[in-house]
Amino acid sequence: MRTLRDIDQLRSTLRDYRQRGQRIALVPTMGNLHAGHLALVACARQHADIVVASLFVNPMQFGPGEDLDGYPRTFDADQAQLIEAGCDVLFAPAVSSLYPNGLDAQTRVHVPVVGEGLCGGSRPGHFDGVSTVVSMLFNLVQPDVACFGEKDYQQLAVIRKLVCDLHMPIEIIGVPIVRAEDGLALSSRNGYLSSEERAIAPALYRTLCTLRDALARGEPIEKVLRQGHAALYDAGFTLDYLELRDTTLGPINLATRHAVLLAAAKLGPARLIDNLTVQLPASAARE
Repeated sequence: MRTLRDIDQLRSTLRDYRQRGQRIALVPTMGNLHAGHLALVACARQHADIVVASLFVNPMQFGPGEDLDGYPRTFDADQAQLIEAGCDVLFAPAVSSLYPNGLDAQTRVHVPVVGEGLCGGSRPGHFDGVSTVVSMLFNLVQPDVACFGEKDYQQLAVIRKLVCDLHMPIEIIGVPIVRAEDGLALSSRNGYLSSEERAIAPALYRTLCTLRDALARGEPIEKVLRQGHAALYDAGFTLDYLELRDTTLGPINLATRHAVLLAAAKLGPARLIDNLTVQLPASAARE
């Protein structure tokens, strides 16, 4: 695996692959890799000849008071995992390389509608940071395909709209959530949990499963969501949001059959997110 930090070296390296007619996949990450990230690499390997992973803790997507300074940085371990996973190129630029004029003077990419509400509502500017850095990486790597985890459901929707609206010739693949044996969705931020909090954390997934099953039986949506709020509060979570949307993240209506249940909640210092798809029956009550 080649580890590159310089933009010109990255472009030169990928130009050689491209001239040989090789298909390129991109896996953007912020490091502190776990099995969920490696599933993205494995998916990328299935769809391309060359797999490029990026490792960049993007300051633009962190808001005031968020965990930018404390975000775990584990470069050596990440590099070793990517080598083992068969990654071909690791791009790990410095902040000064991607933002040479500083964040205040940086051109930003805003994706409307799907980036509003949910995480976009509680983390203002977050998705502008995501869409800006992803646009940069797409421009630098020019991949044929890029893989993103479905755990960050809203992020995936933002990136799909970005690619569609800007006519980028990139196939976006969503990779299913990788979970621990107890159901907790894998996340770099799970490392913030104490042992006691880690024992509580799977209750988020279990609650979503209970709510999904109730919705599939046709129980009233607002009643089910109220029950979810109460259950998560009782378990010790501070709920950010618990919402049911259609699969495009629009509001549900009487015709909606395919929906997604989305939640974000704090447990100690960790902000956990998760989602489950839901099949709504024709008789589902919308009140």
